This record gives sequence, C-alpha cells and structure tokens, in this order.
Amino acid sequence: MAFVPDKQIGIGDLIIDARARANIKQVLDSSHLSYGHFSRSFEEQFAAFHGCAHAIFMASGTSALQAALSILREMHGWVDGDEVIVPAMTFIATPNIVLHNNLDVRFAEVDPVSCNIDPTKLEEALTDRTRAIIPVHLFGRPAEMDPIMEFAQAHDLRVLEDSCETMFAKYRGRPVGSFGNAACFSTYVAHMLVTGVGGFVTTNDAEIAVGARSYLNHGRDSIYLSIDDDRDTTPAKLHEVVARRFNFIRVGHSFRATEFEAALGVAQLEQVDSILATRKENAQYFLEHLRPLEEKGFLSLPVVPDDADHVFMMFPVVVRDGRKRELVNCLEEHLIETRDLMPLLSQPVYLELFGDLRSRFPVATYNAENGFYVGCHPYLSPEQREYMVETFLDFFGT
Repeated sequence: MAFVPDKQIGIGDLIIDARARANIKQVLDSSHLSYGHFSRSFEEQFAAFHGCAHAIFMASGTSALQAALSILREMHGWVDGDEVIVPAMTFIATPNIVLHNNLDVRFAEVDPVSCNIDPTKLEEALTDRTRAIIPVHLFGRPAEMDPIMEFAQAHDLRVLEDSCETMFAKYRGRPVGSFGNAACFSTYVAHMLVTGVGGFVTTNDAEIAVGARSYLNHGRDSIYLSIDDDRDTTPAKLHEVVARRFNFIRVGHSFRATEFEAALGVAQLEQVDSILATRKENAQYFLEHLRPLEEKGFLSLPVVPDDADHVFMMFPVVVRDGRKRELVNCLEEHLIETRDLMPLLSQPVYLELFGDLRSRFPVATYNAENGFYVGCHPYLSPEQREYMVETFLDFFGT
C-alpha cells in the first residue's frame, strides 16, 4: 500500500472555494449579518430543489424539527402525552424533539436493508393517541414514502419528514421533503451541503411556514420576522408594523442563522450536480471493491433501490461476522474515521427514560450493534478511496 494518509480521512470535509469566499466578503462589506439577501436566495432555491413552496432557514436541523413539530402541535390542538411514531434507528435528535414538545415517543421497527422505518410495522406502534409519524431518510436513501403516506392518511396522522441526511434525492420521481406536511433538513458539518450550522423546514403549507418562521424568532408576531419588514412600506403599513413588531404570540426560541451560513449555502447550491455525482461515484467504487467481502459473508453493503435515488451522505456497512469493534478500531488506527450506525435504544439516557427496549426491535438493534459508516463525501481523493478499501480487505485477509 503505497499511499499513507498524513491526516484523518473524515466522515465529511469542506473546501471553501472562490465563490463562497466572494459571498462571505459581500456579507462583510454589507454589514448586514442577520436575515437578508443570501438567506432569502438560499431559501428560495432550496425550496425549488425539493418541490416545495416554502423553505425556512434556521440554526440547525434539530431546531427545524423542533419548530415544525411545535407548529403542527399548535395547529392541530395536540395535548401533552399525545404520541408520535419514530423509527427505532435514527439520530437521537429525532425522538428528542418529540420529548421537548411534551409528546410521547412510539418506536417502530426498521427495514433490515435500508434501515429506514418499515411501513409494515407502523400498525404495531399505533394507538388511539397517535398523532403523527416522523419517517427518517437515513444515509442518503429515501424512506418508503408511498405506503407511509397511505397509512398516515388512513389514520388521520400528520407526517414530518426528517430528511437531515438526505437532500436532493427523489423517491419514485418526487423529491424528499415534499411528501409530508413538512420536512426538515440539516446543513451541519459532513452533511450534503455544509454551512457550519444550519437547517431548513420545507413545506407547501403557508400556515406552517409562517408559524415556523415565528417560532425561530422567539414566537414573534408574523408582521415583523425580518429587520427589513419595517422598510419600503407605506406610512399606514409602517404604523401597523411599529405597533405590532414587539408582540410575541407563541412561546418560541432564538433559532436564527446568519447571512454567513446562507452565503456558504448559496455557493454550494451552484455545485449540487457535481456534489451528487461525486458522492455516487465514490459509493460505486466502494460497492464494487468491497463486494467480495459481502460475497464471503463478512459485510452487508448498502443497496440502491430501483425506485429511488441514493445520494450517499455516508457509506454504511453492517459487519456479519461479529468483529465490528475490531474492524472499527483497525480503521481508526489507520486514520479512517467511523461512526456507529445510529445506536438509539442503547443510549444511556434512553435506557433510563424507556427501559431496555432492544429485544422488541431486533432489526434496529442488530444493525446498530453491528453497523457503522465511513465517509463518502466529494472531497475524497482516488488515493484515499483506494487506501480505505485496502484497509478493509487487509483486515479480513482478502
């Protein structure tokens, strides 16, 4: 193995190109750091990419989930103790925001191949207090949204898509984020777009959009949600804005992002085609060169479905011979960063809150205990990809 990395090969990376630097300079020169030109442009373009009328940019994917679920609760009159179905395998933020909204979590089993929520298991999680489902599009692969939406409609449930790990992907020709009542995305480090911090609520429901924008601004009256809302207006409208702009109509948060994050995001949107193509190219390389390990029963590799995209925010594998921890340690020692495959039910705080539920969800438990992922981002060099594959092969002696 000729190539030896001199630094860690991370789950994600970022190169600030000339366009992004020019955008940041424009923000600095404007002295306008809060919601402005770049934020509006980022929102409009992001909404269009995902087939939605509205996109609201805020501090994180988690804050987007919190805001969207809070507005849904408010709109539909849910009360403390009403329930939301969440997959038993996801990042902890998904069920956390249910708890933060004083709602109860109902876990549902996941599909063994995709690790997304299994639509055939939703009935088992349903009670007369269930009000919503949060399907999660994990790792860059869309969940099975058609049967999920059919189930939701049959039982009068709202749907909030957690699409923090899956942007720009389509399921049966339709973009993720456009199926449910609302959807949430993340632009945190190592995600499909990277702005440092940041997230979106997307929706086709104007009431949700206005409510989410109010919520991220401390619950402010929607007449004044941007510092520009009292400018370029008639005297009568100005008087109304001035009279109401310090009114707060709901209990909200300060979940605002800045023009800096939006400026980075706008620059990256210009590269979406290249970002997606490179991620898929990297994934195809890994699939091709690690296939012998799957054929010999060492690993299970991700599957690209026939009816949906897979944009590979990361490259997940499940170790079949019981040596997951040894393999992870080997990769880390060779400067290849890893992450466990979304362990949720085993988290100390959830064991304390819910007890040990792992035996009730054997698929989620098995994949979480035996799975992990490595980077598949567009900044991997050919030498790094080859080195990663060779480290896998050397571990298994092939």
